[in-house]
Amino acid sequence: MNKVVLITGASKGIGLALAEKMLNDNFIVIGTSRNEEFKGIIHENFHSFQLDLSKESSIDNAHRKIFKNFKQIDILINNAGIGPDLDVNYPDKKSFDKTFQVNVTGTVFFTEGLVNIMISNGLIVNISSKMGVISNCNRIDSVAYRMSKSALNMYTKILANRYKDKLRIASIHPGWVKTTIAEDNIINGNLSPEQSALNIIDFIYSDFKSGAYWDTESNSTLLW
Repeated sequence: MNKVVLITGASKGIGLALAEKMLNDNFIVIGTSRNEEFKGIIHENFHSFQLDLSKESSIDNAHRKIFKNFKQIDILINNAGIGPDLDVNYPDKKSFDKTFQVNVTGTVFFTEGLVNIMISNGLIVNISSKMGVISNCNRIDSVAYRMSKSALNMYTKILANRYKDKLRIASIHPGWVKTTIAEDNIINGNLSPEQSALNIIDFIYSDFKSGAYWDTESNSTLLW
């Protein structure tokens, strides 16, 4: 029986690359995006759902549709995230609130609604960033983005404690990837989305310890 993986933010970038690779690896893939637009993915094992993590009604609606169509999920990859203040030195209220709505609040409550249909020994992988490492912070930019990733890391630890005998949970730094989340990433990123996805999948397929915080670019553990 094919395993089921759910990937948020799967319409482009790392999420799209993950979806395509895992379809090739014979997974049933559930992909979400804000507009439910998936250009280029045509596969019998791909299922798309609309999900805007900044809206509670969208989260509830996505849950209903997922529960109607799937009885279990083996792997959840919380990939969706935004960074409107990346490379900006001072926070502004509107983008700050939006960042936390998507990267923290929405991700937490989308996940909480799914854990009951995740099978024993299932995996939850949160795509974080080493920009959320407090001991590594020596700059003043990207206030909301950095703080949101630190908060996501704490959620990873809490989930790992809560489900220590049932699920394996980890935070992942995907590397500096050439994605549209920031202009600087496109110009200076070290990895293509496809390269990053392969690194992430290698980690997912490994026998990692629950509660890990992993840098897939350097293949090493990160400090929280």
